[in-house]
Amino acid sequence: MVLESLLNPFSIKKKPWEMFLAGIIFTFISLIVSYFVFRQSAGLLTIFLVVLATVPILYTTVKNEEELDLKSDKEWTLLKEHTKVLIFLMFLFLGITFALTIAYIFMPLEIVNSIFSIQQQAILNVNNNVHGIITGNVARFDLFGGILFNNLKVLFFCLIFSLLYGTGAMFILTWNASVIATAMGNLVKSNVAQSTALTGAVTASHYLGAATFSFFRYMTHGLLEIAAYFVAGLAGGIISIALIKHDLKDDRVLVDSLDLILISLGLLVVAGIVEVYVTPLMYA
Repeated sequence: MVLESLLNPFSIKKKPWEMFLAGIIFTFISLIVSYFVFRQSAGLLTIFLVVLATVPILYTTVKNEEELDLKSDKEWTLLKEHTKVLIFLMFLFLGITFALTIAYIFMPLEIVNSIFSIQQQAILNVNNNVHGIITGNVARFDLFGGILFNNLKVLFFCLIFSLLYGTGAMFILTWNASVIATAMGNLVKSNVAQSTALTGAVTASHYLGAATFSFFRYMTHGLLEIAAYFVAGLAGGIISIALIKHDLKDDRVLVDSLDLILISLGLLVVAGIVEVYVTPLMYA
C-alpha cells in the first residue's frame, strides 16, 4: 500500500505528469524486486508488480468516472472528463516505457536477457509474420488489414479484461510497454553501435539521437494505438463498476461506454493507417 499512496487519485487529473514519474518509480522497483527475488520469472513478474502498484489508483479513477456518468446528462462534458483521465494514463504508460527502455539499454546483458527474453521472442515472432511482404498498394493494404485485425484483438482483450477485472487492461498495456521498450532499446543499441563504428567513441549525443529516432519511430503510431486501448479499457472498467453497483439500469452509463468504444475503434483505424502508410515514409 506504500507505492500507490504516493499519489492522490483525486488530484491526478490536475497534475497528469505525476503519473510519468510514478510509472518510472513503479517500474524500477518492480525490476529490482523481480530480478533479485524471482530471477527465473523476472520478465512476467515485473509486469505483474507494475500492474499491482497501479491498480488502486486506476480503480479509484474508473470508479469516479462511472459516478460522473450518473451525475451528468451531457455526453460532451463526460468525454472531456474522460480525456483528462486518458492524458494521465498516457503519461503513466510513457513513464513505464521510459523506465523499461533505460533498463534495457544500460543494464548488463545477462540481466537484460533474463528480464526481456519473452519480449524479444514476441518481437521476433512479429517480424517473422511480416517478413517477405512486397511493397506496393495491394501489399500495403493487406498489411494494413493484418495490423488492424491484430490491434482489434488487443482492443477486444482490453475491453474484456477491464469488464472482468475492472482495471485488467493495465496488464495488457504494461506488457505492450515492455515489448515497445525492448524494440526501442534494440534500435537505440543498433544505432549507437553504428555511430560508434564511424566515430570510434560513444558520446551522450549518440544516445540522445538514437533515443529520439527510436521514440518517434515507434510512437508516431504507437501513441494512437495505446490511446485506443486505454479508451476501450476505460469503457470496460466503467461497465464493470456499474454492474457491481447495479447502475446499468441507467442508460447514460451504456451510452457513454458505447461512445468510448466507438472512439477507440476510430483511433485504432487511424493508428493502422499511420503505421502502414506514414511511418515507413518518415523512418524508412
